[in-house]
Amino acid sequence: TVLAVLSMVLGNVVALAQTSMKRMLAYSSIGQAGFVMIGLVCGTEDGFAAMVLYMAANLFMNLGAFACIILFSLRTGSDRISDYAGLYQKDPLITLGLSLCLLSLGGIPPMLGFFGKIYLFFAGWADHQYLLVVVGLVTSVVSIYYYISVIKMMVVKEPQEASDVVKAYPTISWSVAGLPALRTALVGCVIVTAVGGILSNPLFTWASQAVTGTPMLVQAIG
Repeated sequence: TVLAVLSMVLGNVVALAQTSMKRMLAYSSIGQAGFVMIGLVCGTEDGFAAMVLYMAANLFMNLGAFACIILFSLRTGSDRISDYAGLYQKDPLITLGLSLCLLSLGGIPPMLGFFGKIYLFFAGWADHQYLLVVVGLVTSVVSIYYYISVIKMMVVKEPQEASDVVKAYPTISWSVAGLPALRTALVGCVIVTAVGGILSNPLFTWASQAVTGTPMLVQAIG
């Protein structure tokens, strides 16, 4: 419980003060680990299932976000959050992909991350882990603030307000070695993150079956 609270509070509060995208996502991942530990503390079947589902969701959300950051860094050599200002004008793919992954990490519906958190909070509340649920809700609001700040910077800025890095944004051929695979990974992660929320109920059922070992038992009996 102590580790979960410290992870959620410190991870999200420190991420709030970062000027580097990589460091911001790194600290936010610490906060995400705190959310996962809610299911671990519960020790119930629903808690473990919610933990498995949220860990799987985090895999795609973080991979998609880091893929966008790597692509931006390869093209500009910059990692500063302020340099993303006005990016939608020059690179809609990275802007859309990063926006959807950040919204999902923040727990905005109907993204997969929202339902992952909901299942964790429900499991925690049912197990009377009220402190963890309240801390999780509060720190989720904090994370939404700095995620939305990045999205706002990318999509709201007028052309004249774009950063110098974006104004000089280079055009790189997608045929360069490594870039096609990175783009494919980005598109795949974004699709799972965006569509996964619609399929959250069957995904949670599969997570529950993974925890209880039901499919293996049925197969053994058959």
